[in-house]
Amino acid sequence: MVQATPCALSRGLSELTGARCWVKLENLQMTGSFKERGAANLLLQLDGDERRRGVIAASAGNHGLAVAHHAARLGIPAVIVMPEWAPLVKVTSARRNGAEVILTGDTFDDAYDHAAALGDERGLVFVHPFDDERIIAGQATVGLELLEQRPDVEAIVVPVGGGGLISGIGAAVKARRPDVRLIGVQTDALPSMRRALADGKPVRLPPGSTLADGIAVREVRERTLELTRRYVDELVSVSEEEIARAILLLVEIEKTVAEGAGAAPLAALLNRSLDLRGRTVVLVLSGGNIDVTMLARIIERGLVKDGRMVRLAVLLRDRPGALARLTALVAEARANVVHIEHDRAFAHWTAIGETEVALTLETSGRDHIEQLLERLRAAGYRVEEQGG
Repeated sequence: MVQATPCALSRGLSELTGARCWVKLENLQMTGSFKERGAANLLLQLDGDERRRGVIAASAGNHGLAVAHHAARLGIPAVIVMPEWAPLVKVTSARRNGAEVILTGDTFDDAYDHAAALGDERGLVFVHPFDDERIIAGQATVGLELLEQRPDVEAIVVPVGGGGLISGIGAAVKARRPDVRLIGVQTDALPSMRRALADGKPVRLPPGSTLADGIAVREVRERTLELTRRYVDELVSVSEEEIARAILLLVEIEKTVAEGAGAAPLAALLNRSLDLRGRTVVLVLSGGNIDVTMLARIIERGLVKDGRMVRLAVLLRDRPGALARLTALVAEARANVVHIEHDRAFAHWTAIGETEVALTLETSGRDHIEQLLERLRAAGYRVEEQGG
C-alpha cells in the first residue's frame, strides 16, 4: 500500500535558506513519487466491471508508474501511454510492473490524446493524472500527514504541474489550518497554472523543454484551476539552472535523490523572495525518478559552476617530460587531475612543435582556480580556462 513518508528536518538547508526547513520525502514511495496516493485511491474505488475492463493512463512518467504498480497489485490490466522522451527509469519500471507501455509523441499532450482515443477504442477506464476528484483526494493525504508530523508548520512549498497535488494539499491543510501559507512552484519553461490564473481560464502553452518533466504540463483544467485559486497563496516559477542546483544540493546536503519537479520547491526557496526566513517550512519533495545519466550531467555542471571542477587548455612544447613537469606543478597547487587530452592538429593557437593539453581538474573553489592559473602563468605557461 501507500507509505506514510518521513518529514525530515534539514539542518543544512535551514542554514542555507534561513528558514526552519523540513523535507517531505515522497521520493521514498515504492514507485518513487507521490503519484501513488491518487492512483491507489482511484483504483480502489473502481467497481467489478471497471476492474475487468482495465485502465489506461497518460503520463510523463510518475503517474503511469504509480497506476501500473497499484493496478498490478489489485489485478487490474493497465495500459500506460508516455511521450517518447519519458525518462528510461520510469518506462522500464512501468513495464516491470506488468503494464503495456506505449511511447508516442514528443509531449505529454500527445500521449494524453493517444491514450484518450485508445481508451475509447478498447473500452478502458481513463485514469487522469490530476483532473479527477479521487486523484486529488488521494494527493490530499500528503497534507494530512504533514499536519500530523509538523503541527507547527507555517508554510508549505509544493511543485505544480496540472495542480492535483497542490489542490489536494490545499484542501486538506486549509480546512484545519487556514493560516498556513501554501506556495506553488512551476518552471519558467511551462508556467501553465500561472498563465491560467492570470487569464482566468486554462490556456494551452507551446511545448517547452524542462528538467522538471514531472510538472511539464502545457494546460491545466478548470477543476484544479479553481482549487488553486481558492487555496494557494502564492505561485512562482524557477529556471532550469536553479532546478539543477537544487538537485545537486539535495544530493550533497540531504543525501537524497530528487527529480527536477521534486527539487523545484528548494529552488524557489533559495532564489525567490518568499519571506520565509525564520519560519517553519516544509518542502514537498514530490519524486526521485531521475535517470542516472541526467543526474551525472547535473552534478558535473554544478561542480563546474561552483568552481570545484575546471577545464584548462595549456600550451606545451612537444618534448619528452613536458607533460610530467606540468602535472607536477598542478599537484603542487593541490589540484587533482581527472582527465588529460592532447591536441596537436586542431588547437587554434599551436605552432609546429607545440601541443595543446586540456586538463580537467578537481579544485576547491573559484579562489583555488585563480591561484592555479596564477601559478601556471608565473611558470611561463600559456593557459586558458575553457567553459564554465
